[in-house]
Amino acid sequence: MKRLLSPVFWSLFLLLSSVICSATVQNEADCAAVGTLISSCAEFVNYGNPDPIPGSSCCDSMTILGTYSASSEKRRWLCDCFMDLINVYNSNATAISTLSGFCGVVLGFTIDPNTDCNFIQ
Repeated sequence: MKRLLSPVFWSLFLLLSSVICSATVQNEADCAAVGTLISSCAEFVNYGNPDPIPGSSCCDSMTILGTYSASSEKRRWLCDCFMDLINVYNSNATAISTLSGFCGVVLGFTIDPNTDCNFIQ
């Protein structure tokens, strides 16, 4: 039986779509939408459990973010947003860096405190 995406997924998708579409990548759009989506992973990021699994609200959010990494310019922007999150929540950097892997989402770059977003293709 095929599982349909949850209404929460679509709500978050529409929220992020409107924020990204209304902002230009060149002037570094506000990364608050990325932070909002990642907030659905707060329990894992803060406490290390439960691990996000595909289909969870956390992984649904990561899937949404994955849809915005289609071009190198958007990948660099998304990378910068993740690096900002890692800088703010440095003690949780390892948990943040593992989110895409747990969820099976390919962003086109490695989420790591040492990633230089300027070199992302």
